[in-house]
Amino acid sequence: MDDKVIYYRKEDAGYPKRLLKLERMPVGLYVRGQLPEEERPAVAIAGARMCSAYGRDQAFYFGKVLAEHGVQIISGLAYGVDSYAHEGALAGGGKTFAVLGCGVNICYPKENYSLFCRILEQGGGVISEFGKDAAPQSWHFPIRNRIISGLSEGILIIEAKRRSGSLITADYALEQGKLVFALPGRAQDELSYGCNHLIYQGAGIAYSPEVILEELGIRCRGKREIPAKINKSFTKEIQRVYESLEVLPKSIGILLEETDLEMPDLSRILLHLQVEGYAVEGPTNYYRKVENKQERNLK
Repeated sequence: MDDKVIYYRKEDAGYPKRLLKLERMPVGLYVRGQLPEEERPAVAIAGARMCSAYGRDQAFYFGKVLAEHGVQIISGLAYGVDSYAHEGALAGGGKTFAVLGCGVNICYPKENYSLFCRILEQGGGVISEFGKDAAPQSWHFPIRNRIISGLSEGILIIEAKRRSGSLITADYALEQGKLVFALPGRAQDELSYGCNHLIYQGAGIAYSPEVILEELGIRCRGKREIPAKINKSFTKEIQRVYESLEVLPKSIGILLEETDLEMPDLSRILLHLQVEGYAVEGPTNYYRKVENKQERNLK
């Protein structure tokens, strides 16, 4: 892990050129590790700290696919969406950068210290305008969001309540002339209100990472892959049910039609997948798949 901290002033050659073009940017930045590469695209991902399992899955998935296509991921190291976006970028073999609301010598939240270290180990960086040993303060986080959006070409919001810090980041992005995308959600979900409202206002509908890649002028190298065999203990029937599940919940009625199974058999297999951590129920009688280890380990 890189323990060296560098301070870049606005007049220094190393200060991010993306920020120089914008108003209200900090006079200097403390950097541990690296800054995002100027010649490579970068996308910010933000969202709810107390996100749903769907939000975690999508943050990880979008971060991973974008990183696999050479996109740098910017986020804030917070719980929830931020953490999973960073994790996805690392899983995709890419670089990710955390903009903090405290000094770069402090990991906040402390539970993310392992992630903090892996970001640095994989060639990313930790960035802050606050003194390198500055403690986190509540007023730090809203203003650091202008740096998150400023370092990127565009921002993706994944789950946000009616009043959310993520919407502050989206507002900064709009002021800065950046692309703004939002993950659509169910109309009655409180966590989806902010995203759905952004879409109503004209934000891009992020129904897949390919939408963002296309806007960045990057050709997608393939469609989302479904592993042919997730677990050696899976029978053909279990595999059929798992492959029928999606990241959005499906009703048990639809699953019955698609798998051509009888209700007792389908119920038994769904229970097995839940116990093993490959599926979750929510809401009642609606089921969705779990695809990444991070979420599976929470079961």
